[in-house]
Amino acid sequence: MARPITPELVLTGYLRGAFPMCEPESGRVEWFTCDPRALVPLDERFRVAQSLSRVVRSGRFQVRVDTAFEQVMANCASDRGPDNRNWIGPEITEVYCELHRLGFAHSVEAWRDGKLVGGLYGVALKGAFFGESMFSVRGAGTDASKVCLVHLVDRLRRGGFLVCDSQYANDHMSRFGVYEVSAKEYLSLLEDAVETDARWDVEGDPLQGR
Repeated sequence: MARPITPELVLTGYLRGAFPMCEPESGRVEWFTCDPRALVPLDERFRVAQSLSRVVRSGRFQVRVDTAFEQVMANCASDRGPDNRNWIGPEITEVYCELHRLGFAHSVEAWRDGKLVGGLYGVALKGAFFGESMFSVRGAGTDASKVCLVHLVDRLRRGGFLVCDSQYANDHMSRFGVYEVSAKEYLSLLEDAVETDARWDVEGDPLQGR
């Protein structure tokens, strides 16, 4: 019988380079690792297209943090085609919402006209942030998840984080400068990050309206 997933087990898994996902057909939680591992750069390698930079500065979206975590997860938990099946089952949702209540899991949200139109969520543990999923509402939320990612990187930089884990690389994330390292190098970087006392709760939103 599979071991029940718990907040403590998820945090321990992250420290070992593993992360949980639900099998779309059965809903059973499985643990995964990947080699190579994709990282979002927190230095000058992070790239933002000029057009997106203008959207960030325009204030088209009101960006909030940790005000609608469960809503963000619910929006992320949907099939997006045969090659991108939903892996966020009820068991994972319950555990990550508990991690949010415990202060580990966080959301960055894009709002427009009082409606949630995009967002992302992940887990912050010492100096590492483990990104899990993001979404945008078609039409009203065009570029919303990208704006949230820009705000996330800014927050992690200001908070002193060393690692932003993206798990798998894809064409969408590569536009931001996401790069790959070996599993061995990832664990070495992670070891340094979890020895760092970074802060998620930093003041201000310096990107908005800049």
